[in-house]
Amino acid sequence: MRKSFCIKALMAAALCMPLSLHAATPVKKAANAAPKQQKEICLQLYSVRDLLWDINKDGKAQESYTQLLKRLHAMGYTSVEAAWYNQEKGTFYNRAAADFKKDVEAAGMKVLSSHVAHGLTADEIAADDYTPELAWWKKCIADHKAAGMKYIVNPAIGLPKSLKELDLYCRYLDAVGKMCREAGLGFGYHNHNYEFEKVEGKVMLDYMLQHTNPENVFFQMDMYWVVRGAASPVDYINNYPGRFKSYHCKDNREIGQSGMVGWDAIFANAKTAGLEFIVAEIEQYSVPVEESVKRSADYLLNAPFVKASYPEK
Repeated sequence: MRKSFCIKALMAAALCMPLSLHAATPVKKAANAAPKQQKEICLQLYSVRDLLWDINKDGKAQESYTQLLKRLHAMGYTSVEAAWYNQEKGTFYNRAAADFKKDVEAAGMKVLSSHVAHGLTADEIAADDYTPELAWWKKCIADHKAAGMKYIVNPAIGLPKSLKELDLYCRYLDAVGKMCREAGLGFGYHNHNYEFEKVEGKVMLDYMLQHTNPENVFFQMDMYWVVRGAASPVDYINNYPGRFKSYHCKDNREIGQSGMVGWDAIFANAKTAGLEFIVAEIEQYSVPVEESVKRSADYLLNAPFVKASYPEK
């Protein structure tokens, strides 16, 4: 049986509080209005998942979907990170790869990255062999190239049962990362809080950082989950310089509202981290979905410690 990690289910299970039941309400700002600030900020489209699950079923772009993309750009987002890739069909949000690219670009944004999880089967883990899965990734990489992606990020592998299994996954991620690099894409791994648990006495995230090749695998630091894992984002950046090419900016609800995350200190260490791009992700809401996503954009746009781009130009 394959380990599959549905992003929606995984996130819901990991969160301590239920998602807000607020209905989506379009923000008042005009869809074609220019952002008030100029910063490169990517949005993880999982943030607006409730507006996207049932769209484009016939493969044709629905107006509700295209207008949503325009409203996201009007909030100040300059690119998107996908979270709904179908390898069998080669689609993103039920749109062919090239069409998805056109959809996003027509809204004034770029397609930057994508979360894709593809776990190993129990038989592959028992055999200590990931090679049967590389053909799956070959097509996946081709589809992401067609969609205009620069990065693919694996959002979860689950908590391994043994150090042997964790080591296999490190070699697996390394092999996939090598394939991506040779195809001109970056490949990363996105943490949650369980990576700070120990596997046979080894902290999972440390083991992954130490047993993957920096040329093949970068790490997308989700600072909220680092804090929830009782660890220090700044310590990890300093202990593993250059490994965190992406920040996943996330909070308990809207970004910047909880006081849990030391945003200024984390961004002050962006150069040490090797930061190349930042992504906003909103998993829980205290207001309607689109208002929540807009407030999060406003926080990052107005924060003096967030630069216009990374690395700084």
